[in-house]
Amino acid sequence: MASFYTEIEINAPKHQVWQVLFQKNQWKYWNTFLFDCQSHVPFQQGKEVVLSLRRLPNEEETDFEALVTLVQPSVCLSWVSQIPGFRNEYVFELQEIGVNRTKYIHNSNFSGILTRVFLPFIREDEKRGIYRMARELKLYVESF
Repeated sequence: MASFYTEIEINAPKHQVWQVLFQKNQWKYWNTFLFDCQSHVPFQQGKEVVLSLRRLPNEEETDFEALVTLVQPSVCLSWVSQIPGFRNEYVFELQEIGVNRTKYIHNSNFSGILTRVFLPFIREDEKRGIYRMARELKLYVESF
């Protein structure tokens, strides 16, 4: 299994960071990595959502269906997307690290036999994308 990890400290309380992260219909205001394709469908554990990602700023968006596997308010959000032979799990975690300070953690885990085929083509762009999303979330939340 291959994993990509990033974390960033945000000068805001966990509940405020959670509100911005969880409201996917608001991503268009701050997130250039992940996009909401169905703004009327909220994140709900056990339900599917249609999302899109853009690993590079000028790249075409790639749509995908994801099954929301965990919604733990102000703590964790995760989903899984997969095609036969390739599985990707996104995990977003929030940790309180002080008064009005939150650590945002983004983990992407890839598995399946086709990982060896796809990962060499997306590895660096995916890493940059999840890091870009973390920076954009920080800047947006701290602007309030």
